[in-house]
Amino acid sequence: MTNFNHIGIVGAGHLGRMLTKFFAEGGLDISLWDIDKANIDKVLEAAKEKPLEANILAFLDIRTFMDSLPKSSPSLLVFTITQGEPIDSVIEKFQSYWRKGDIVLDCSNENYRVTDRRQKQLKEQGIIWIGMGISGGYQATRQGPSMSLGGDKATIDSLLPLLRNFAAQNPETQEPCVAYMGPGGAGHYVKMVHNAIEEGMLSTMSEAWGLLRTCLGLTYDEIGSLFELWNGETTLKNTFLIEIGAEVCRRKRKKPTAGGGGGGGGGGDDVDDDYMLDDIIDKVDRDANDPESIPYLSVMDAANRHIPFPTIASGHFLRVASSHRSQRVRVSEKLHVSPPQKVELSSQDRALFVQALHGAVYVSFLCSFIQGLELIARASRDEKWDINLGTCLRVWRAGCIIQEDQIANILQPILSNPPPDTNIMNLKLIDEVSGELHKYYEPLKQVVLSGTQWDAYIPSMSASLDYLRYEGAKELPTQFMAAQLDYFGKRKQSQLGIPK
Repeated sequence: MTNFNHIGIVGAGHLGRMLTKFFAEGGLDISLWDIDKANIDKVLEAAKEKPLEANILAFLDIRTFMDSLPKSSPSLLVFTITQGEPIDSVIEKFQSYWRKGDIVLDCSNENYRVTDRRQKQLKEQGIIWIGMGISGGYQATRQGPSMSLGGDKATIDSLLPLLRNFAAQNPETQEPCVAYMGPGGAGHYVKMVHNAIEEGMLSTMSEAWGLLRTCLGLTYDEIGSLFELWNGETTLKNTFLIEIGAEVCRRKRKKPTAGGGGGGGGGGDDVDDDYMLDDIIDKVDRDANDPESIPYLSVMDAANRHIPFPTIASGHFLRVASSHRSQRVRVSEKLHVSPPQKVELSSQDRALFVQALHGAVYVSFLCSFIQGLELIARASRDEKWDINLGTCLRVWRAGCIIQEDQIANILQPILSNPPPDTNIMNLKLIDEVSGELHKYYEPLKQVVLSGTQWDAYIPSMSASLDYLRYEGAKELPTQFMAAQLDYFGKRKQSQLGIPK
């Protein structure tokens, strides 16, 4: 087994800084390269605090960077460069310096087809390119990231002993949240779908927050306490987005005083009196207008593979609409659409609505998981990856944004070793899944009806309700659509009683 005690990290941006610190704290020697001295200096400055300086060598020159790595075995290079053209540019710079057998872990959010292309191109040079989806955000620095790998299986098997030491662990089983997903771009594909599920969950969370804040009139602290309560209860227990939602509601920013006497201190003292949410506008630019963004790619891929994706797609389109804020404001002056209403409910009715909202959030989360996993199942079949859906759920048990215990507890045992008659292309046929959907259908319906009556913005939850309605329908009105298509297109349509 190859011993990777000294590795190279390429890129000293946010992810590169995080991984350098993380691996160095774990006892590895790090050679770090970046084209920007300012990035290097940030890493070295942070290293002094631990101290980790003895574990980190930093370089601006590629030749000396590569020469610093052990020659007795292939080098392991961890690429933390932004996906797309920046990686291609760095590959071109490294062409003359890496050696046959060197291994590259691409930790970007790369398009899985680009990963597949690079693997084939670099294989001709003897370079082994591995696509590694990595999740966790800032929490990865606390408990390790979640990692999904795709590429040459033998190479990945040689890397797993190292990566298991640094991966997040399932708090119940202590299993590391890292795994081989399949050949080619399978690892990056699984990460793409992870981010798609995240998109649906984020939208559902913001919709629930809007109902509580605007329609019920709860304070930030009250919503934070409610989210904290949910995060300790059965269906939403240990859900990362619920956990940080409570923190976000309560977070305040230091506001400098104007100076002078009374009221708490002299000039320039900080006063902790502004809620962070009051300073943030309703505009999400990140990933909203980028044609290579992960949410966009996942929605397009779902359409290409004919997988219903409404919860996630609605969440993405909400994000896109939010990014066009100036246009929205102008359109609102034309349409005169009623804004969300503040409603007066009795204590009992309020408690009943909050209880229903708890169930609606959970089942909307579940719809995001179902849609994402069905997309992975279809892609795995199409691309011949042989991805195990249970392995995806195992990797998502900790160290990632979509950590959700109840859903994983239901799905992971079934999908890790599915019975022969299990239809993984349609998870709604699994009894345990359909049972949850049936149980929480009415709370979801109640919330969508109330939210619509109150003019609330609930696209993902509404889409989840419609998804369950048409996916579970014995008969749809589309017979009329079929008849019209036949009328103007001369298409032969299926008829009742005649097998197709």
